[in-house]
Order: sequence, then C-alpha cells, then structure tokens
Amino acid sequence: MEAKLEFDGKTIIIRQGDITEAGTGAIVNAANNHLWMGAGVAGAIKRKGGASIEEAAIKQGPINAGEAVITHAGELKAKYVIHAAAMGQDLITSEELIRTTTIATLELAEKNKIESISFPALGTGVGGFPIEKCAGVMIEQVYAFLRNSKKLQSVVFVLFDETGYKAFAEGITSYEKFE
Repeated sequence: MEAKLEFDGKTIIIRQGDITEAGTGAIVNAANNHLWMGAGVAGAIKRKGGASIEEAAIKQGPINAGEAVITHAGELKAKYVIHAAAMGQDLITSEELIRTTTIATLELAEKNKIESISFPALGTGVGGFPIEKCAGVMIEQVYAFLRNSKKLQSVVFVLFDETGYKAFAEGITSYEKFE
C-alpha cells in the first residue's frame, strides 16, 4: 500500500512496511534524549543495522528532547540514521515535542545534503501519542519544509501497521486540494 502527494517537484509518500528496509538516504530513529536504542523502531534499527549505530549515537548524547543527531547506518540500506529525540528519559512526548523534533530532523537532513528520508510515526509507540494527531503534526511540518527545501526532495512515512498507514494516508488528503 502506498499513498503519494507530489508538488513543486517534491514528494511525500505514505507506505506500510519496515523502515529498516527503506532505500532512502536516511532513516529516522524515534529516539529518547539519551539516544539508547531499546524496543520498537530503535530496536529494529539496532538489530538489522548493528550495535555500532547505537554506540555512535550515544557518543553524541544526551541531547535535549526535540533535537536530533545523525550517525552512520551500519548494515542498513540507508546511508544515515537520524536519531530524533521526540521524548526524554521519562518516555513522555507531546505535540510540541513531535513538531520541534520533526523540524530538527528535516533541518539536519538538509544540512547533510540528504535528498530522501524515511520517518516512522514519532512518539506513538512507548510515548503513547495518538497516531492521528501525530500524522497531522508531522505531515504539516514536512509539507511546509519541503516547500522551501533546496536539497531534500522526498519524505517517506513508513508505518509498521495498517492503523498507522491509514492515519497518515488520510492526513495527506487535505493537502491534495492545494496541488
């Protein structure tokens, strides 16, 4: 399953699948501010890409919630992993943290001349943030960022389950009327 929004030569894609298999320039790890990789997306990235990804991230931390750091991607198809700290050690997130973390991640991708990036839904796993609200916040930030991006051309939201996919696919429909 895939949904797509194209505008100004840029693309937002919504896909159900495994983010560790994404062939984009970077994938995003839904991280905590100490950058240790436990379960969920982080655990999958560490299992498939190798423990050296976590080691490289931890060397750059801790960071503030809402910030992001970049590391190599180990054995993954992507070249980089961007560790997006959408929550602190307490594993609690908010709409504002998801917004600022999404922006920080996009800015880091642009700074590193990354043309394509894959995001999971930030904060919806252990953070417990509602998937529909997450979709709205993240899509809004990505759409606005891509409008002015010089390097980043494509953002893919890779959702593990059908519920996540549907929330994000429905989230881009309100933008289609503008294109």
